[in-house]
Amino acid sequence: MNYFLFIGLPYATLLIFIIGWAYKYNQKSFQVSSLSTQFLEGKNLFWGSQPFHWGIVIILSGHFIGFLFPKTVIAWNGIHVRLLVLEVSALIFSFSALLGVILLIYRRLNNKRVRILTSKADILVYIVIFVQVVTGIWIALFFRWGSSWYASTMVPYLKSILFLSPDIDALVQMPFMVKAHVISAFTLVGLIPFTRFSHFMVFPISYYWRDPQLVFWNRDRKTIRSSKRIFPGVKSKNN
Repeated sequence: MNYFLFIGLPYATLLIFIIGWAYKYNQKSFQVSSLSTQFLEGKNLFWGSQPFHWGIVIILSGHFIGFLFPKTVIAWNGIHVRLLVLEVSALIFSFSALLGVILLIYRRLNNKRVRILTSKADILVYIVIFVQVVTGIWIALFFRWGSSWYASTMVPYLKSILFLSPDIDALVQMPFMVKAHVISAFTLVGLIPFTRFSHFMVFPISYYWRDPQLVFWNRDRKTIRSSKRIFPGVKSKNN
């Protein structure tokens, strides 16, 4: 089971993500959308989306920095005040993400119009994200100084997966919540191509270097506004 969960599952989900990203970008880049429900309800979406996105982006950035520079993180944590600042900051943003995901789930369940447009994939993603955030907070509260043992224990495991030489000896000795955190993270990666999260996978990167497009209005707006023809339009009746 350990081999399946911590070797088989990561490689399967990463393969699904890569193939799904390539397919979406090349075949359906203009059909992929975040399926926003902002027009149906915007107030609760704002109060849920803002803390969730700020929290999750900061936390993911911290994980990414720890993955790239584990020795730097360990050196930073060598001074107790720095360690406290890092851990408390991460915990605050984690609670921000938790508050956001709870409000977003409440919005999905409480608003009838939004609930009608909620798919089974949306429900599954919310469950996985909720598990991911809760297990992360649990680890931060009950297994202290996670930034240090993440850099010394989890990073070697993740790099062993990346470089196709998996080593799970240290991970299998971890508490259940740590394992659940890892499993939910890889599960979320595998779900991305099949959910609304896939919209970030088709970001139009080529826009950065393509020639600018100029759009000209080639009709007289006043003429169109006052036209009595059905096409291109009739005079507006509103003020």
